Amino acid sequence: MERFSGIFLIAGLIFFGFSVVVMAVIPYMHFVDLPVKTAEEVAPTVMEEFKDLEKRYPEAFKKAFPDGSTIKNVADALREGRDIYVAEGCWHCHSQQIRPVSNEDQRWGKISYPEEYQNELQMPQLMGTRRIGPDLIRTGGTRPNDWHVAHFWNPRDVAPVSVMPPFPWFFDKTGNPDDVPQLNRKGFAMVTYVQWLGSWLNEEDRNVE
Repeated sequence: MERFSGIFLIAGLIFFGFSVVVMAVIPYMHFVDLPVKTAEEVAPTVMEEFKDLEKRYPEAFKKAFPDGSTIKNVADALREGRDIYVAEGCWHCHSQQIRPVSNEDQRWGKISYPEEYQNELQMPQLMGTRRIGPDLIRTGGTRPNDWHVAHFWNPRDVAPVSVMPPFPWFFDKTGNPDDVPQLNRKGFAMVTYVQWLGSWLNEEDRNVE
C-alpha cells in the first residue's frame, strides 16, 4: 500500500489544483473586468423612502443630514448602513440570496443573479448561510419606514415571535423623558440601506409578495 502513497498524493494535488482553477480562477477571469457600480449608480435619484424619513422626522433628520435629502446623502447613508449591517452581525441571521431550492422563486421572485451583487454595496457579498430571520435581498420598499423604525426599536412590537434583539443605539433620547427617542444617523442609515435592498431592480425580477 505504501508504494501507492506517492500516487495518491500526486492525484490529490492534481484534483485540488483542478478545483481551484474551476471554482476560483475561471469565475474570477469571467467577472474581473465587469464594472462595479457605485452607490450613486444604483441610487441615481433621491429615494422616496429617504425623503419620507426627512418628512416624518424633520428635526432628527436635519441633525443627522444637515444638507437634507440629496443624492450625496443617500449614497453616504447607504454606505454607512451597509457597514453598520455588517458590524452588527445582521448577516448572521439574514441571508441576501434567493436560492434555486424549495420553490424560493415562487415566494420571492427570480433566483438571485450576478447583477444584484455587482455593486459596492454588495461587496463582499452577504449571501449568508442561514435564515433565522427572513431573506432581505429584495425587501426594499415592501414595508413603510415607520415599520422599520419600530422594528429596530423593539422587534417584538411588530413581529411578536421575532428573536431579533432591539437596537437602542440607533436612537437618541430627547431631553424630555416622556418623549419617544429619535433616530440618529446610524438609525437613518440602517433604514435607508434596508429600504434600498432590491428596490432598484425591475418589478419582474423582484416579484415580492
